[in-house]
Amino acid sequence: MTHTEIEITAELVRDLLHDQHPDLADRPVTLGARGWDNQVWRLGDDLAVRLPWATQSADELLRKEHTWLPALAPRLPLPVPVPQRLGHPSERFPRPWIVTTWVPGEPADRAPVTNAVASADALAAFLTALHRPAPEGAPSGRDRGGPLADHAEGVAKGLASATELGLLPDPDAVRAVWENAVAAPEWTGPPRWLHADLHPANVLTAHGTFSGVIDFGDLCGGDPAYDLAAAWLLLPDGAADRFFAAYRPAPDAATLRRARGCAVMKALACIFIGEAGVHGRPGGKPTWGPPGHAALARVIAGPASPPS
Repeated sequence: MTHTEIEITAELVRDLLHDQHPDLADRPVTLGARGWDNQVWRLGDDLAVRLPWATQSADELLRKEHTWLPALAPRLPLPVPVPQRLGHPSERFPRPWIVTTWVPGEPADRAPVTNAVASADALAAFLTALHRPAPEGAPSGRDRGGPLADHAEGVAKGLASATELGLLPDPDAVRAVWENAVAAPEWTGPPRWLHADLHPANVLTAHGTFSGVIDFGDLCGGDPAYDLAAAWLLLPDGAADRFFAAYRPAPDAATLRRARGCAVMKALACIFIGEAGVHGRPGGKPTWGPPGHAALARVIAGPASPPS
């Protein structure tokens, strides 16, 4: 992570709005969250300002959201942060920024869902609606949505490191799931729209189920298995079968194998980020560790059953 050299404050956000979107400048501004790529500042009751702060790639990701998400959002059954305005680089802040709708709820890494039935149905409906064929010209993923074999070296190193650190109770079982996934037939259908970053901090909850999905910076076309991994990452124990029974089109056995492998990959990332947070290292988030460990336990417990 490389934090921006400019300190982002409520005063800066108000100044940027005054310069470029003065009709919004009188609204109250309060800090919402400091994410991996962006800071989110709440703007009044129903809007938010997102500004890149910790990665150089965030500029491109914000512009991508502004271009593509407004057309996708109306068909999605859960609230998402719909871009409303684009802020341009300036002397005050030399990077792009956006104004979006505000999505209420608590991140799932802090408030996991507890209602298995409602959350499985909500996630299945959301991904069924999202996973339409992506049009020609849709963005490709930075490192997501393609063959799992592209990640083989990185995952092998991650498994070795996690094993050495004692972070995996059963590393052989995790490795077996990953190797089975890499050996599965690749996706041969048309690229489908993917969120491509469905980890617990990017999904919001309320009243025991999902209330919204945020951070579409990795939106791309590709293999739906990358998003289907969310069945193990986000749902309570035992809810994956209900999710896959409700999701359409029903995934075949190869897609389920790849989805389990994607879940391993994402869970390992959560575990490492959580471990860094526990030890106070830069970029660490201690709340990411528990859902990562829980996801791995679900994955190695056995595959979800394909719908009958």
